[in-house]
Amino acid sequence: MTEPTTGSLRVNGATLHYEVRGQGPLLLLIPGGAGGAASFDGIADGLTAAYTVATYDPRGMSRSTLDDPEAAQQVAEHADDALRLIDLLSPGEPARVFGSSSGAIAALHLLTAHPERVERVVAHEPPVVEVLPDAREHRALIARVQETLRTEGLMPAMVVFAACLKKDDANGETTEAEAEAETEAEIQLPPQAAARAARTMANLPYFVGRIVPGFMSYVPDLHRLEALSDRLVLACGQDSRGELPYRPAAFLAEHLGTELLHFPGGHTGLTTHPAAFGALLREAFRA
Repeated sequence: MTEPTTGSLRVNGATLHYEVRGQGPLLLLIPGGAGGAASFDGIADGLTAAYTVATYDPRGMSRSTLDDPEAAQQVAEHADDALRLIDLLSPGEPARVFGSSSGAIAALHLLTAHPERVERVVAHEPPVVEVLPDAREHRALIARVQETLRTEGLMPAMVVFAACLKKDDANGETTEAEAEAETEAEIQLPPQAAARAARTMANLPYFVGRIVPGFMSYVPDLHRLEALSDRLVLACGQDSRGELPYRPAAFLAEHLGTELLHFPGGHTGLTTHPAAFGALLREAFRA
């Protein structure tokens, strides 16, 4: 793995840790969930032949610190962080942007708010549940996660959250016991990933308590997305069908009349299938 050049960028209310590899036009990778720049370690090197690849820890995650640790988190501010990185690393040219999960929500807002700075966005499973016909149900589920976090603590809240994400209209809902087993399996990473696992675990309270309510209540500007649909690729994991993060991307692709691109694996395909995921991502930006 190529050792990246690292830096820090002062933004409104935070200091961002970022990493840069390669050369060529800028490709900004925006991580989702409780991950940070390390989420892309498996695919970044494969993109450096064609691009200057930049990734970062979102504000409040890992090495990107908040001035006020209790500050509420808003999609628009996270998208502005991405804009500041583009302005720093590609001041004269628009960037290509990939976002996954909550990072894909930030990428959608970046596209609609600052289209002049974005050449193309690939948004992988953005959980913008407010576009769905059953949005009210998902609001209630998110509220239940927050209440569980407040009254029972982090891991019970994670169990509820995992069960919400695994809901399948065709096959019923994953039980909380099954979700707990899946959550435990996901965090039992190989020894070489110990540092990354520790950072991810440390990020979980912030992710569940701040990112989940702030991002999953976000309402994208559908009219702006329609006008910019030629610059947007909506994507899902081929193993994610029936799961909650799949549905908003599929809904948006149908609404915009665009093709839904399927990446290998599920919601975390970029870490479970890095080689195939990275190859398809290169194709998506070349198209």
